Amino acid sequence: MHEITLTVNGVLRQAEVPARRLLSDCLRHDLGLTGTHVGCEHGVCGCCTVLLDGEPVRSCLTFAVTVDGRDITTVEGLAGTDGTLSPVQRAFAECHGLQCGFCTPGFLCTVTALLRDNPAPTDEEVLEGISGNLCRCTGYQNIVKSVHRAAEIMAEEP
Repeated sequence: MHEITLTVNGVLRQAEVPARRLLSDCLRHDLGLTGTHVGCEHGVCGCCTVLLDGEPVRSCLTFAVTVDGRDITTVEGLAGTDGTLSPVQRAFAECHGLQCGFCTPGFLCTVTALLRDNPAPTDEEVLEGISGNLCRCTGYQNIVKSVHRAAEIMAEEP
């Protein structure tokens, strides 16, 4: 067993994990943060995407011991400390980008990083940016609409 220390959503957390414990399992089972979903468990669907030092990573492909001492942001950490939804979360709700919701945590983390790096993406850049996240519902139209709406909200806010 290995003791690891992570800053998760701004809070210093410790866990004792086996060497092969996946970050997704550590977050869900050891730290009780069940917002991160696990879909394919092969890094294909993107449901388990979290931000590692601000960059999107597949938590189902990342060993927890390899992120000792690093910063993790999960979907639970995207909202403000007072519970105010982030612009990305608000846009997904407003534009019906949530659909069934299973893939949503991964999309929200991916889009948060996408819009941080490119605050006004084109349709093509949005499609490229979310290409690593799969939605099994009806399609991506409302998700793409949500990304553009989130960009608008972010541009309007100080």
